[in-house]
Amino acid sequence: MKKYLKLIRAKHWIKNLLIFLPLIFSQNINSRNILLTILGFISFSFASSTIYIINDIKDKEKDQNHPTKKNRPIAAGTISVPNALILAILLLILTIAILIYLSAFNKFISIYIITYILINIMYSFGLKNIPLLDVFILALGFLIRVLYGGALINVEVSTWLFLTVLSISFYLGLGKRRNELMAQKNPENITRNVLKYYNKEFLDKNMYMCLSMTIIFGSIIIFVGNDLVSCNIK
Repeated sequence: MKKYLKLIRAKHWIKNLLIFLPLIFSQNINSRNILLTILGFISFSFASSTIYIINDIKDKEKDQNHPTKKNRPIAAGTISVPNALILAILLLILTIAILIYLSAFNKFISIYIITYILINIMYSFGLKNIPLLDVFILALGFLIRVLYGGALINVEVSTWLFLTVLSISFYLGLGKRRNELMAQKNPENITRNVLKYYNKEFLDKNMYMCLSMTIIFGSIIIFVGNDLVSCNIK
């Protein structure tokens, strides 16, 4: 069981808690909205795990030569590719089943997960090797989670919440690349191709900028008032 939890990256489901932000900020917390948001969280978690599995299958050989990724279940051989593929299909079916139910409350709800799945498949199959676009896609993934959370309970995410999440998402995306770059002691042994286009100074400068924007937009949310904090009911 532990190896399958590792395969689906269950620990990364914490990122999907962003789905709850619109519910919290809308102050429209009731049993119906809580249930819809929880179901949305589960469906998004299953969808993201499907992407992780697809990516691990595709990068199996590359991961086997990576100092840490070689311990991933597929790369290490503890889970076979056919079994991993079956699990990915099962998770996708469960995602679709939940979306069918949620679509009764908002017929456009599935657009967010479909968009997330498509851009991440394209990311896995090549876009992750394009500098800046790779960070943009990482940031977009966080933003989609928040917009999805708003759609679940039929609220429109406020501009200031949108900008705050967008800024911190870029900060986290750039930080991910910085950590990966700093982990490469020998430039000749870079295991992610896109890292050769980045340098510490560029990443630091833009991380500071995004962090400053996050603080500014977050401060507006805190100090200006509830009208700017809350998501606006459609």
